[in-house]
Amino acid sequence: MISTASDCETTVRAAFVHLSDEALVAQIARGDEQALGAFYDRFGRTVFSLALRVVRNAQVAEEATQEAFLAVWRSADEYRASRGSPRTWLLTIAHRRAVDRVRYEQRRVAANEPLDDTTQAQIRETLPSAEDEAWVAFERERLVRALEQIPDAERELIELAYFDGYTQSQLAERLGLPLGTVKRRTFTGLRRLRELLEAEG
Repeated sequence: MISTASDCETTVRAAFVHLSDEALVAQIARGDEQALGAFYDRFGRTVFSLALRVVRNAQVAEEATQEAFLAVWRSADEYRASRGSPRTWLLTIAHRRAVDRVRYEQRRVAANEPLDDTTQAQIRETLPSAEDEAWVAFERERLVRALEQIPDAERELIELAYFDGYTQSQLAERLGLPLGTVKRRTFTGLRRLRELLEAEG
């Protein structure tokens, strides 16, 4: 994980708070480590949550998260806005790294333990096929595109609840909102989201 910033680094990172995601990626492509730190501050928790859902192990999810942001550092100059938002691009990278980690762990176990045919078949079944991975990526991109079309206040609640695992009570406390407001906005946002996804087919 990117190390905890010093007070000086924190002050410098604060200068990036109001930059768009695209602007941050552009700064990273120029070799700006503080921009990478700000990008991590913005999306690190979401990436970790996604990785944890795939690998089911906090330590392995942490490693996959590190690898995802390292990949961003190395390939930021390859990002193209025409292919999706920086968030979509990052989550796609993170998903690939998490799947790679699952495969690595399964190969490691298989190398250290003699496996019978049934166990080997079970391991193969747990690995996503190329078609499965393509479908998951496609569905994720559809969801992210739809989220980008709903109001910020509703999108923030949905992302924190469904990507980061906050309950509605926790969201109310975190955002300083009445619980009723959180519930209403979440319901409205989910309804908009469903309509957008249905309209896209």
